[in-house]
Amino acid sequence: MLLSALILGLMGSLHCVGMCGPIAFMLPVDRTNNYKKFGQIFIYHFGRLMAYGLIGLIFGLLGKGLSIFGIQQKLSIGIGIIMILIVLIPYKTFNKYNLSKPIYKIISKVKNQLGKELKKKSPDTFLTIGFLNGFLPCGLVYMALFGSIAMGDALQGSLYMMLFGVGTLPLMTAAIYFSNLLKGGIRQKIQKAIPVFVVIIGALFILRGLGLGIPYVSPAPVNQLASSAIECHN
Repeated sequence: MLLSALILGLMGSLHCVGMCGPIAFMLPVDRTNNYKKFGQIFIYHFGRLMAYGLIGLIFGLLGKGLSIFGIQQKLSIGIGIIMILIVLIPYKTFNKYNLSKPIYKIISKVKNQLGKELKKKSPDTFLTIGFLNGFLPCGLVYMALFGSIAMGDALQGSLYMMLFGVGTLPLMTAAIYFSNLLKGGIRQKIQKAIPVFVVIIGALFILRGLGLGIPYVSPAPVNQLASSAIECHN
């Protein structure tokens, strides 16, 4: 399941370029020194990964709290279904029920702080920009958050989000160096492929929750394994 986070980040990174690309293009990097520029970009990405890791830790902890009630499998199935429904239900339907309105003030403050940081060139600027960037609203980040909840563990949830972030690194980095990257037909093909991969990942979470005894994909529940071990021992 952790691998699905990496795939989601990798396949969805084109969407990330579209959403966060303007911020990446505006980074106050040193254009005269390639080594320094690379270091500044690395620090920016490290800040993003820190933000994703922190968010994943919180939502993974939420998932752990839910799993204590013995509903981890049902939670995994439910999250898989939600992922698939979000892809299948038209965007206009969700637009009528904008759930992000209550946090608009927080998002506005993040954007304002980002604007201030983009004007600076101090060593900590790139870390701050990356960290704040990680808290901006994004549909794919929401998908990854569902995944971190389904992990049912704080550290696993944090790792899930960080792996999602790692998946976005190659294209996001390339976009900073090559602003005209992936134009035209290739961009459209990848955009069309993103919902397909979200559905596949949603299906994997459903299979995981069903506990069909398929190694790595749908392992049997721990209590079922324990019962089998007792029967074999007897």
